[in-house]
Amino acid sequence: MLSIRQLTARIGIAGLILGALLATSGCVYRIDIQQGNFLKTEDLDRVAVGMTRVQVRSLLGTPMVADPFEASRWDYVYYLKRGRVAKPIQRQFTVFFEGDKVTRIDRSDAPDNSPA
Repeated sequence: MLSIRQLTARIGIAGLILGALLATSGCVYRIDIQQGNFLKTEDLDRVAVGMTRVQVRSLLGTPMVADPFEASRWDYVYYLKRGRVAKPIQRQFTVFFEGDKVTRIDRSDAPDNSPA
């Protein structure tokens, strides 16, 4: 049987451990989540109307989204969520083709040149 003094000591230790766990629970590391194609501004600026699919692919790489049912459109999508930052960075670059030639280019915004 435990004495009052021993019981109080054990409750105190348990309380300290519980308090330490609660205090450090907010310090959980969140990894960065990066998905898609990171494209530099100078590479995007080089894409022009009249280029072929091969030229675009060699310049920008394989598109993130190449719809097999809509072959006339390539979507390059980029998503980055840094740790606990509330708002993720999202960018989209879309290339429209007619036959084998670029006919139109849409940009959500110009990405920066800093590496992700």
